Amino acid sequence: MNNASVSQLEIIRRDKWLLSSLTWIPVMLAVMIWAIFSQGIARDLPIGVVNLDSGKMSQHLIRYYDATATMKVEQQFSSVLEAKEALVAGNIYAYAVIPDNFEQEIYKQLAPQVSVFYNSQMILVGKLVNAAFLQAQGTFNAEISTVSNLSHGNATLSSAMAKAVPIRTQITPLFNKNSNYAQFLMSAIIPALWQICVVVTTILVLSANLRDRRLRPWLSDQPTLAIYHTLAPYTWVFMLQGFAFLCWFYLGFKWPMNGSFFALLFAQWLTTIACMVMGSLFFFLTLDAARAMSFAGAFTAPSFAFMGITFPVTDMNSLAQFWRSLLPISHYIEAQVSQVSYGQNWTTSISHLLPMLGYLIPAFVVIALAKKHLNTLVQDAHHGSVS
Repeated sequence: MNNASVSQLEIIRRDKWLLSSLTWIPVMLAVMIWAIFSQGIARDLPIGVVNLDSGKMSQHLIRYYDATATMKVEQQFSSVLEAKEALVAGNIYAYAVIPDNFEQEIYKQLAPQVSVFYNSQMILVGKLVNAAFLQAQGTFNAEISTVSNLSHGNATLSSAMAKAVPIRTQITPLFNKNSNYAQFLMSAIIPALWQICVVVTTILVLSANLRDRRLRPWLSDQPTLAIYHTLAPYTWVFMLQGFAFLCWFYLGFKWPMNGSFFALLFAQWLTTIACMVMGSLFFFLTLDAARAMSFAGAFTAPSFAFMGITFPVTDMNSLAQFWRSLLPISHYIEAQVSQVSYGQNWTTSISHLLPMLGYLIPAFVVIALAKKHLNTLVQDAHHGSVS
């Protein structure tokens, strides 16, 4: 083991925050995210029903609502006002209003209207509830139409169903067949947190070295090599973290993996270097860890939102797309999706990483800033000796 590695081990032992950011903090954050989304699929979301009709048809419709995997009829209200208050209070996510004379109008073929109200501020929950209501209502309508067609006595069950539902649709989700939200969200949130950990830990590493070794003895006359030898050992730690979450996802959880692990590891290696470059840039701008952390927080905070996983990149405005292009994890996630979901050739995935060549610019800026700080230190020392 060389002297640089030994000195880094000594620095890590003395700096508890640095040791924590390299070990248990990334693990704790990943486990917390998994605990939040571990259920994977939203089930039995509580809803309410305002049944203004006392007939059997309305009860039959309510049972259809309750039979869906997504919804659970938690409470039946006597008035719309009570249901609205429960929705505002957060006791239920939606409520349906079954009108008066519901059954009578069905027999008269007057097409009664069932109104559904849900909280659209919770986008995911609103989408699920809306889809579940449409499914239950569609099934109920098909059953009523089928019974009506059979009542004429001149149709078989198959023909009656065909008249009730003339066009049947089959919607098959690709790449996430069970609509598992843990698979959908964790595979993007964990890499975003990993990026933050890499940038922040790089700042802590440089700050600890500046504090323990001082600027001039540390960087000496070759700042480029000094910074490289300081950060190189930590690259393996960050790569181990990245490889760990890949194994956790695609070996532990057995999520579908259609591509190559080697392509993803190469993408992680480039992402690690890019994140360390940005962390170094933030630190050498001021040589102040607190200010560098502020820059890092502002830079990496929108990582998950700008990835393009939950919101289409094409619908982002110019500023959002520009900011996204600056984030290393945005380029990595494209390679990850192309490998995991699409199983593309590794050369196609690597093409998503070509914009990372742009991080050579901040790398040169880091070296220039380090030399500037050294020159300033030397000039101050010279002026002090002259005076």
